[in-house]
Amino acid sequence: MEFYKYQGTGNDFVMIDNRSGEWDDLSIENVQKLCDRRFGIGADGLIKINTAEGYDFEVDYYNSDGSKSFCGNGARCSVAFAFFLDIFEGKCRFTAIDGEHEAEIHNGIVKLKMGNVETISNDGDDKVTDTGSPHYVKYVEDLVNYNVFAEGNSIRNSENYKEKGINVNFVEKITDDEIFVRTYERGVEDETYSCGTGVTASALTFLQNNDLISVKVKTLGGNLKVYAEKNGNSFKNIWLEGPAKQVFKGRIDLI
Repeated sequence: MEFYKYQGTGNDFVMIDNRSGEWDDLSIENVQKLCDRRFGIGADGLIKINTAEGYDFEVDYYNSDGSKSFCGNGARCSVAFAFFLDIFEGKCRFTAIDGEHEAEIHNGIVKLKMGNVETISNDGDDKVTDTGSPHYVKYVEDLVNYNVFAEGNSIRNSENYKEKGINVNFVEKITDDEIFVRTYERGVEDETYSCGTGVTASALTFLQNNDLISVKVKTLGGNLKVYAEKNGNSFKNIWLEGPAKQVFKGRIDLI
């Protein structure tokens, strides 16, 4: 198999050009092996770029454990990869597990339109919402020293969320228009350097109580920006913006 490796603010992915359909039958075991950091390529997830009628392409995303979901940084990396493959110029429309998306790329910066968010609900003092994947958002202090793995794992496997799983985001306010986010991701079952849907969910909870149209987001892997239009407890015209970069390409034997 020929593959490419991409990263978006430290969230890394194995990318496969599957427009020929050659890898339609890739198994969950294959995905797990390819994403394994000791016995495979190593990645937070694997993405196949497929053809899709009426769209420029399809983003077929798998977490490193083989489960499927929508991934914001993975989608941004997919846009960069599709641009590299000359599938589109400048702007594109693609489909993913959560529906249709628009995106644009300029000088390695990808701006991705996310789906509308109809509601942000409360779980005690914390927030829960869905930005293509389900997210739990908890505001904390001294986030740089916070035990994200232990606390995130505990919430993800709590009675309310253990069956379907949930991504858990810990957020600290930096300034009036900037936050710091660290995320424990289901499917990876560990903290990742960045999570696009998690950054979006966290930013929306911040925008709920602030008169802003955008918020800067710091992650362990780099900086992102989220734009959104607020209407009560819902949001539309949500855009996630940040870098996406090709790291290397290679070939690997699946046997």
